[in-house]
Order: sequence, then structure tokens, then C-alpha cells
Amino acid sequence: MKVAVIGGGAAGFFSAISVKENYPNASVTIFEKTTKVLSKVKVSGGGRCNVTNGTTSIADLAKAYPRGGKKMKKALKIFNTKHTIEWFESRGVPLKIESSNHVFPVSDDSQTVIDCFMKACKQLKINIKTKSPIQKIIPTENGLEVEFSNEQKAHFDKIIVATGGSPKRKGLEWLEALGHKIENPVPSLFTFNMKKQPITELMGVAVKEALVTIQGTKLKMSAPLLITHWGMSGPAILKLSAFGARLLSDMNYEFKAQVNWTAIQNVNVVQEDLQNIVNNHPQKQLQNLKPYGLPERLWNYLLAKAELATDKKWSELGKKGVNKLTSILTYDVYQVRGKTTFKEEFVTCGGVSLESIDFHTMQSRVCKNLYFAGEVMDVDGITGGYNFQAAWTTGFIAGMLK
Repeated sequence: MKVAVIGGGAAGFFSAISVKENYPNASVTIFEKTTKVLSKVKVSGGGRCNVTNGTTSIADLAKAYPRGGKKMKKALKIFNTKHTIEWFESRGVPLKIESSNHVFPVSDDSQTVIDCFMKACKQLKINIKTKSPIQKIIPTENGLEVEFSNEQKAHFDKIIVATGGSPKRKGLEWLEALGHKIENPVPSLFTFNMKKQPITELMGVAVKEALVTIQGTKLKMSAPLLITHWGMSGPAILKLSAFGARLLSDMNYEFKAQVNWTAIQNVNVVQEDLQNIVNNHPQKQLQNLKPYGLPERLWNYLLAKAELATDKKWSELGKKGVNKLTSILTYDVYQVRGKTTFKEEFVTCGGVSLESIDFHTMQSRVCKNLYFAGEVMDVDGITGGYNFQAAWTTGFIAGMLK
């Protein structure tokens, strides 16, 4: 049996290894259009490679996929985070679960993961061909024919497509030509641009938990937030961008983000907290008593925004001052104009519609002997190792070639 895996990324390598372990006599070739394989693995997690997430509950894992969560729930029963950890550790890559539940190699080096894949390919005699872009796939009576961009052709019994997310629909037209439904790709996992707004002067300031809401929508997220020189980032923003990928694209990335720096949804509770400080620490200056563990630079910035002097005593606030502080802490609004995506870790929402794929096998519903793995499908996860887990899960199942 001859098998082609199109795409030399995480899902491509995992599915190729899965094929060879299920069918030792199969001839398996990975075709990568660029000069390098596993380039996204190399840069992910700041070069440390966040291979998966420490969550073991399949129901909780499925919630981390804004698109494809229901289908992933079924697939994760076959191959989940526990299996991923066992898979790597059994191949000499010890892993560690950090407090954030992110899972990294103990080496803190993505090269460890790359070396593991390359070693497995060598042992299993999997062929790797770079600079091999595929032009189209032609179904035949007894398999599939691949046409390369240099007009050469090759016949395969089975093909797994693991080309990753395509930023433009054009990159998916060759799959659409076979009859697959395509969901328009739009960016996911991006940061909010707030150019030339005073908040950007606080770049580097991080808040342990903030509640961010997109005004005029139901989108809200409570998680750590980071202020950057171009606006806002951190898990709260990245998760919001993932769940709101299509909606924010429709809004042309122009909207208002409302930040509740306390993450407490009940405004009355915040008001009571501030009144308690007034009652218990009346002589303290505002600058010397920061509520909710807020960073000093952020607290001073919020005081200035509320037009409250930093050397003012808490006892001098009065009802009006307490209301002002409550408002700025729970209802701080910023105009967002545009987004910033990390090209190396680019994630797309969209791809081959899950309607066109049998998720029990990852086989195409419209083209026999053709399978899918990874982000080329309309499945994407939030930050935290979930996108790699989707690559491992779908690659493992696709490699069964059922």
C-alpha cells in the first residue's frame, strides 16, 4: 500500500507515524511544499513547544475548541491528552505539566519534539520530500493520483491531507474542486490593537485576571491580561479572539472592549469592597493601597483616568469618589482598531467543513481514500496546547486509514 501525507507539519508527521505503526508494510511519504518541515513546532510556545494541555476531562477539553468542539469530543475518546503524554514519554521525551496546565518537554526545547519525530520516521522508514508542492488530487478507480506543481504525477492508494491552516480561501480551492465544502478562513488567536492610546504606555504590565467583554456582543472572557506596546494580549484577549473569530472579522476588527480589572461581575460587590477600604484604612493614600492586587503602574493609571489624585486619602473619596473608582475598575472601555497575529503561530478559523469529513475515521465524505488531519479542517482551539492536541488526535485517527 502506497500512502502520501501532504504537509510536513505536526499533523502530517503524527499521521504518517500512525499509518506506519498500523501498517508496517505500507510505503509512506510526507510531501512538504517548503524547504523545512515542522517549522511551526519549532517556534511554538516561544521555542519550548506546548505539546498539549494537562486537562484530562474530555468534556472540558472539547470546550477549548470554538469550532469543532462536538466532533473533537468524540475523537478525544480515541486519542486524548493522556495518550499524548504517554506517546511522547514512551519515545524518550519526558514532559512536565506547568501550573497553567500547559504541557512542555522537560528540556524546554521544541527541538526535542522535532528530534523525536525525525527519529521515528527514520526507524519506520518514512520518506520525507521537501520542495514538493501539490497542484491537485485526481480520484482514480483504484486510489488517487497526485499532480505536483512541476506537472509530474504519482499514484497512491490513500492520501492524508495535513496542510495546516490556510490564511486565504485560494489555498483551499484544490480541495474544494474535489467537492469539499469550504468554510472561509479568518484569523483566530490575535491581539487587540489600541494604537496611540495612553494604556499602551503600560506595556509589560500583566493582570492575573480581568473580565473582558466585547460591547454589543455576548462575547466575554475572564483570564489573565497583558498590556503591550500595541494594545492588549494575554489569555483573556487570545481566547476572546478565538471564540469571536468570525464575528470580529465581520466587524472589521473595529469595536469597543470593556475591561473589568477586578473580574468580579457584581458591581455592588466591588463598591462594597472599596467602601470597606474607606472604613478600615481612612488615612491611607490611594496610591499606597491597591485593591485586588493590581500592579502599581496600572493602579496609578486608573486613578489618573478617574481624575483622582494619588496622594488623596481614602477617607476623602466620598460617595462620588467611590462611584468613580467602581466605574473605572469595572467598566473601563477601549476602542480597538485592528489586530496583530503572530505569523509563526498563526491559527485559522475555517478550512474544510466538518460536514465533508467522517470524524470517526477522518475520511472525506466526498472522495474515497482521502483523509484529513489537523488545522486544514474547520477545527481550531484556544491557546494552551489545544491546537497541537487536535493535530495529534486527528492525525492518530487518520493514520488508522479506516
